[in-house]
Amino acid sequence: MNKSFLRKKLINKRKKLLYKGISFNFKKILNIIKQKKIKNIVIGGYYPYYNEVDCIDLLTFLEKKGFIISLPKIRAHYQMDFYSWSIKDPLYVNRYGIPEPVYNKKIYPNVLIIPMVGYDEDLNRLGYGGGFYDRYLQKFSKDRKILKIGLAYTFQKIKKIPINKYDIKLDFIFTEKD
Repeated sequence: MNKSFLRKKLINKRKKLLYKGISFNFKKILNIIKQKKIKNIVIGGYYPYYNEVDCIDLLTFLEKKGFIISLPKIRAHYQMDFYSWSIKDPLYVNRYGIPEPVYNKKIYPNVLIIPMVGYDEDLNRLGYGGGFYDRYLQKFSKDRKILKIGLAYTFQKIKKIPINKYDIKLDFIFTEKD
């Protein structure tokens, strides 16, 4: 199966299923972050869109633990940067319908919480096809170590994601069953 077919299949499945009230074990995610002994932790999160796993509670939890939180802003040519954001800060909706920070304090996360359309047991991620996260990681992980944590529902797991040389594996994937 090709990525396009898998993407459509999984997005349609995610649209049909209601996952309100499903919780994730934030303490497990926090323990992984602490075990990595990263200094000056900056979390790069995302604002859930298109029935993605809602990570706002996780970002709130991490902010209360004293971590700096950031969200991405999409730029031209399939690029994105992360900007400082607090749960109390306003957002605006970009041309894709995705909420982004209003403020323009660019920041460089060393922990990324990453949404996905699908994943496999080898920690490969299927996104929406724009390559935003892969480009960001390729550009910034040369200078610094970035811990990559994916959030997904268990039904998003597939046997094997077709990958290419630009696809970057995640370090961890958490589901509602972890």
